[in-house]
Parts: sequence; structure tokens; C-alpha cells
Amino acid sequence: MTRVGILGGGQLARMTLGAAIALGLDVAIFEREADSPAGRLTRHEIVGPWESPELRDSFAALCDVLTLESEFVDPAILAALAATGTPVRPGAATLEVVGDKLRQKEHLARAGIAALPPFRAADELADVVRAGEEWGWPLVLKARRLSYDGYGNATVRGPAEVEAAWRRLGAPERELYVEAFVPFRRELAVMVARSPGGAVATYPVVETVQDAGAQICRLVRAPAPIEATVAAAAAALARRAVEAVEAVGVVGVELFERVDGELLYNEMAPRPHNSGHYTIEGCITSQFENHLRAILDLPLGATDLVAPAAVMVNILGRQDGPAES
Repeated sequence: MTRVGILGGGQLARMTLGAAIALGLDVAIFEREADSPAGRLTRHEIVGPWESPELRDSFAALCDVLTLESEFVDPAILAALAATGTPVRPGAATLEVVGDKLRQKEHLARAGIAALPPFRAADELADVVRAGEEWGWPLVLKARRLSYDGYGNATVRGPAEVEAAWRRLGAPERELYVEAFVPFRRELAVMVARSPGGAVATYPVVETVQDAGAQICRLVRAPAPIEATVAAAAAALARRAVEAVEAVGVVGVELFERVDGELLYNEMAPRPHNSGHYTIEGCITSQFENHLRAILDLPLGATDLVAPAAVMVNILGRQDGPAES
């Protein structure tokens, strides 16, 4: 039986494991801590630091292909796993680019993707002030690594707010970059599955509704309420971005639709994404199944909706909260 190894054992790994069972695949989990959500569902679990060469070798020996649950993995760890001879998808080269959001956008700009807001490195406070003088205020100050769903971002409305935002995000110890604020009509997302051989399957373009205060995606509408020409352009932009970083597996690509109708690239996550959970019941093939198909270089499944439209509402509970009757 083919066995897929997942680096990480959280909810996304658990959902992927469910899709693996339906495909007749076995799964091994490598998690830093015991009793992970995915680790509870498999007989093959390694617990310990990913930095351990002995544990990495044991994990790789268990598996036919390796993948990850989160982009917050040191690319050196992926390179070390790949050195054992077991394929790692997505690989270290992709994570080197995608894991650093400034490098990600620099790479896409070099690849000819011009649909990007103005951005630059922010190595010192003066860099942020100069950006505001050139592009106007407000700006968005962002952490280059380990940021998601608004965590690691700060909107800066004028020079007087620069230093507070700088300190709040952890600079200068934490590397930051700055980009122009984008006044947008709506936020869009596209799930793209890509195999090692270059086969690509694109899911419907969806609208995501964010809760800025809670910093989570509250609602996903599939398909997005946009013109067909805009949807086609968004899907094409997402595909080009995924191909530019040579990602393998499922990738969540986030875009802005500006008030003037222009599309701008925001960021990507090289793994199944919360904006794609609607695909579990809403599409012929879920994002989790197609992630597995992609990393195993199997034919990709159809991504069509099974109904004219689907809506996903994101409901989060508290681990230690009181039960409600």
C-alpha cells in the first residue's frame, strides 16, 4: 500500500488523511508533539523534533512520498528529507520562495507577473516613511515569514504610526516589508492543483469574506459573484503564479479585485487552504484528494461544482471553552 508522509499533524493533515483513506492510501505523520489531531488516526506516527536526522531518516523510510501541512517549515528540513531519496512535494526550492513573502513577490515580479501592488523591503523605519511619501498613506507593514490570516500585518495610516507598528510586529529582530494599501472591492481565492509533470487543475474562483477583528476567513462564496471575464483572468493569474514557483500539490492563491476591476496578486499558501474547504462537499474532487493525487502524480480529479453554488461558513470553537446546552 502506498504511504504518504505528512510533516505536521493538525487539522489540515487530519482532513488530508480522510481523503487518503478514500483513495486506499496509508498515511504517516511526523509531528513535534504527541496526540496531534492527525496522529490519533494513524498507526504510523513519529513524534519529535523535525531537526533530528535520525527521526527524519526514520520518517522518510516509512513513506513513498512526503508532503507538508504548513508552509512554516525550514526549507533545509525539506532538503534533508529529499536527500534520503524519498520525494518531497512541494520541495525545498518552492518553500525557499513562498515561505518569505517578500522573496515570493520579488520572484513573481521577475517571472513577469505585473499584477502586484508596490512593495519593498523595510530594513529600517525610514524605509516605511519613504514608501508612504512615494505611494501615499495608508500602507501595510508585513512580516516576511510566519504570518497568515492577517497575523503579522499592520495597517499604518501615517508617519506617526510607523514606529508603533514596527515594534508591534517585532522589528528589527523580525524581518518586515512594506506594500501599498489596496482599496479593493472584494477578496478572491483560487485553489490550484499541480502535478510534478505540470498537469494543472483549477478550482472555481471564490470570494472570501474576512473578519479583520478576529483575523479569520468567515465566509466563502463559490463561485465568486464576478463577471466571467474576471473569473477567467483570476484563474489564469493564479495558475501563472503557481507555475512560477514550480509548486506541486494544491496551492491556495489569494487575490484582490480592486474597485476599478483590476486584479492584484496578494499571496499563496503551498498546501490545502481554508478558502478551499467548501470543495469537500461542493466539488466533484475535494482539494485534499487532489493534493494527494498531485503529489503522487496521479490523474487530477474534476474540480467542477456539484451544484450551481456553494457557501462555506467558518465556525471556530474554543478548546477549553464551556459547553453550551
